[in-house]
Amino acid sequence: MGDIAERTIRKDDNDCEIVRYTVPGIKDLPVAAKKLIDSGCDGVITLGWVGRTQLDKYSYISSSIGLIMVQILTSKHVMDVTVHEEEAEHPDDLVRIAEDRATKHARNLVRLVRDGGKSLREYAGKGLRQGYENAGELD
Repeated sequence: MGDIAERTIRKDDNDCEIVRYTVPGIKDLPVAAKKLIDSGCDGVITLGWVGRTQLDKYSYISSSIGLIMVQILTSKHVMDVTVHEEEAEHPDDLVRIAEDRATKHARNLVRLVRDGGKSLREYAGKGLRQGYENAGELD
C-alpha cells in the first residue's frame, strides 16, 4: 500500500517531498504521524491492516482516536487508510480493496494539502467510496 500511495502522490504532485516512516504496528501510527508533522510535513497518510480478532479491532480504535488527536493538535490532515481483514474472504479481494483505498486516499491528501480541499467540493455528495464500488448520489 505504501508504494501505491507514493506513486499516486508523485503522479498528482511531482514537486512534493515524500518522507516514509515505517512502524511495527497500527498503535504506533499516531506518534509517527505527529513526528512527521513536527518535522515539517504538510500532511500524512497512514496505511494499516487490521486483523479479524476483537483485539485487533480495539487496537484499530485506539490508533484511530490517536490519529484524530494528532489532527486536532496540529491542524494538519492525517489520512487514515486501513484495510480490515473481515472486509473480504478472498485475499485477491482484500488486495483490490487495499489498492483502491490507498490510491483514492492519496489523491485526497494531495488535494487537501495543495488547496485546502477546495478541489474536493465537486465530489461531495456523490457517494464515492474508497475500496468499493461507488454508492452513487441519493435521488
